[in-house]
Amino acid sequence: MALIITDECINCDVCEPECPNNAISQGDEIYVIDPDKCTECVGHFDTPQCREVCPVDCIPQDPSRVESKDQLMAKFNKLTAK
Repeated sequence: MALIITDECINCDVCEPECPNNAISQGDEIYVIDPDKCTECVGHFDTPQCREVCPVDCIPQDPSRVESKDQLMAKFNKLTAK
């Protein structure tokens, strides 16, 4: 699954630089995650780095974007041209 940032986001700026796929950007009111770039850090790290640094725990999985580990790895390979 891709991750999403909920409206509990406090715009602390710590998640954006942690994303290895550059999937996180500043939205109109809070940070947002581009689901086409989010691999939950599969291919880079064992756990989603944005979740590791988020002080308010506002980055759940997006239930509308269900993806298996294999699908996330395929997305990683496409994004990194491997």
